[in-house]
Amino acid sequence: MAYRPSPARAPAVLLREARPLKALFSHAQRLAQLQRLVESQLQPAAREHCHVASWREGTLLLVVTDGHWATRLRYQQKRLQRALQQLDVFVSLSRIQFKVQPTASSPRPGGHVMDISSKSAENIQATAEGISDPNLRAALERLASHGKGNKNPPTE
Repeated sequence: MAYRPSPARAPAVLLREARPLKALFSHAQRLAQLQRLVESQLQPAAREHCHVASWREGTLLLVVTDGHWATRLRYQQKRLQRALQQLDVFVSLSRIQFKVQPTASSPRPGGHVMDISSKSAENIQATAEGISDPNLRAALERLASHGKGNKNPPTE
């Protein structure tokens, strides 16, 4: 007996018919609707940094991309709350919470850039010359090579 898979169905049909997917899809649609309403009350610059996470029991939870935007939005919290309460969906809004959650695509700072003065580099090099331990001496020489004005920084 050969296995015959059920015929393929369009993703939109699956989302409307499958019970767990249907619930997930309706929740996503509700969040998207709430997001549009919140964005209509935010300043244009803040819209890309603020996302609706949940709306439950009078509390609106907004996820913000960084602390800078969270602070700016907290200063505007009362105005935003009053404006949202004017909308039918948010009539029972009693508080707004902000949670900082950096996006995965946020640029992370690269490795630590070592930049020391040429005088410090000379002092470190002089110290290295008096060290008998070869590992410590090599480490100090590498450190000294990061001095300003040094044309040949080490390649590690």
